[in-house]
Amino acid sequence: MSSIDPGSGYQAYTEPPTPDRSVRRQAATRRTALTICTIADIAAGLLGLWILLFLLDANRSNVFVDFVRGTADRLAWWSQDIFTMDTEGLRVVLNYGLPAVMYLLIGHGIAARINRA
Repeated sequence: MSSIDPGSGYQAYTEPPTPDRSVRRQAATRRTALTICTIADIAAGLLGLWILLFLLDANRSNVFVDFVRGTADRLAWWSQDIFTMDTEGLRVVLNYGLPAVMYLLIGHGIAARINRA
């Protein structure tokens, strides 16, 4: 038997596939949520890396350490000097750790909300 018609349930090759908008919308929503999570994770990771470098007494004249410190300062601008401790290490952990936790909570919360919608 020779037939060019597709079997039942299959589309013919000449018909363009019908786009399923809900599947594309779900994929776009997941990508958006993943992007938000990734940005929040990177921000928290850089803040955590600066805390670690500070506690390990990294060479501050190093280009990488200077980059991480500058980025952490820009990310934690709103929380600078919230905590004023006599111990320098504890002050850095609290002043840079708070924004790291906030970025994680807010970023992942927004992503979870987007995924539910």
